[in-house]
Amino acid sequence: MAQTARIGLISISDRASSGVYEDRGLPALKAWLQEALHNPLDFVERLIPDEQPLIEQTLIELATRCCLVLTTGGTGPAPRDVTPEATLAVADRVLPGFGEQMRAVSLKYVPTALLSRQVGVVRGQCLILNLPGQPKAIKETLDGVFAAVPYGIDLIGGTYLETREEVIKAFRPKSATKATGAE
Repeated sequence: MAQTARIGLISISDRASSGVYEDRGLPALKAWLQEALHNPLDFVERLIPDEQPLIEQTLIELATRCCLVLTTGGTGPAPRDVTPEATLAVADRVLPGFGEQMRAVSLKYVPTALLSRQVGVVRGQCLILNLPGQPKAIKETLDGVFAAVPYGIDLIGGTYLETREEVIKAFRPKSATKATGAE
């Protein structure tokens, strides 16, 4: 049986966190992960404003409890978009390939993907990825990069994530694949 995966989800938006409009990022992240993963999931969710110290504090808190933290929002060039700065400030290591690939995926859909500053980092035994803010873009991005996520988490000592191959097939070298019956 697959082990429970604790995953942190952070939606970063001044307006959604103050109730101006309903947050759509957290539900989009949860729906995609519930569809993609076999593991029982324990989500730790936060809806916070674009405030760098608060983002950093939240990332640190969730990275100590989760194998994966996904953020949504705050990755553009606007002055209040500080998610990448907060993420880099708490990182032990930067994984540039994630940011490069997330932008490449988004460029298939919109030319403004060039304005995105998404990053992927490791903090302790947690992988942190910054995703776009819109549900459609969240799905497109996860579809484009998630195949590398489970093995990346394996390499840093996190929870073994088992994917549903009809949604996304995780890539692992044969030597790193567990015989679980779910794969």
